[in-house]
Amino acid sequence: MTANNQEQTKSEKELRRNLADFLEYLEIERNCSSLTRRNYRHYLNRFVVFAREFYPKLKLADLTLEKVTKYRVFLARFTSRGKLLGRATQAYHVIALRSFLKFLIKHDIASLSPEKIELPKSDSRSLKFLNTQQVERLLNQPGISTLTQLRDKAILEVLFSTGLRVSELTRLNQEEIDLERREFGVIGKGGRQRVVFLSKRAAEWLKRYIAKREDDYKPLFIHFKGRVNVADRGEKMRLTPRSVQRIVEKYVRQAKLPVKITPHGLRHSYATDLLIDGADIRSVQEMLGHKNIATTQIYTHITNQQLKKIHEKYHSLKE
Repeated sequence: MTANNQEQTKSEKELRRNLADFLEYLEIERNCSSLTRRNYRHYLNRFVVFAREFYPKLKLADLTLEKVTKYRVFLARFTSRGKLLGRATQAYHVIALRSFLKFLIKHDIASLSPEKIELPKSDSRSLKFLNTQQVERLLNQPGISTLTQLRDKAILEVLFSTGLRVSELTRLNQEEIDLERREFGVIGKGGRQRVVFLSKRAAEWLKRYIAKREDDYKPLFIHFKGRVNVADRGEKMRLTPRSVQRIVEKYVRQAKLPVKITPHGLRHSYATDLLIDGADIRSVQEMLGHKNIATTQIYTHITNQQLKKIHEKYHSLKE
């Protein structure tokens, strides 16, 4: 191995070692979920690929704004599965790099100041949500004669009743749900705890689903295929977030809705429904489990537009 190759290998090893430390920091100190850590690993590995191609001897202390700009050009021209990266995806890469640099500075590792890197402006995208009639049509799609249908019905009802993230929904266990009080606790993003409330309707469908089950498996929402490991109390039967997404997509198609709604779209629908009916923004923030009020305020634009339409429709001097 030549001296240049040795120096190149040494630089990349140092970069990867720092990345590994950063991912451990996210897990231990920041209590980030495995999904969040996976995303950071994915985005930052792409920076390693960039450095290997354009700056094979790059040391973190030598990172400059000029090199970061070249990285952003690299991202803008990068193709994945034959498609260019979207502006939002490019922004996630830069956000991940900034977070990594903040970690380095915090741990006295010489590098570029993250504050010098401006985040790219992403295209503003309107939030997708359903109105009351569309929600009702969606919730009425599943049949109720089989256990699978009852499960799907309960999933849709609980998603809209609580505004849970799909990952929070799939982590639920039977023993955690208090159907009499119609409430339960969840641990959301960043390890933040909150109490979630069920509507009478959602609680009733959940009762019917649980009553029809003839098992004592731990997970609340399970699939009904494959072998069961009794030792793990049916843990392998637990539905994944992707499975729930497919379930929602199935009934959205069946309902012939004009909006392609995901489980997160039902969370949006839950939030807008609360605000339109008069809930205050701080309460909605608490119920959604948002750390910052600014995250919740994205819904105020939607509800203001909704109120404008109501004003135009019903105000006597609207002309």
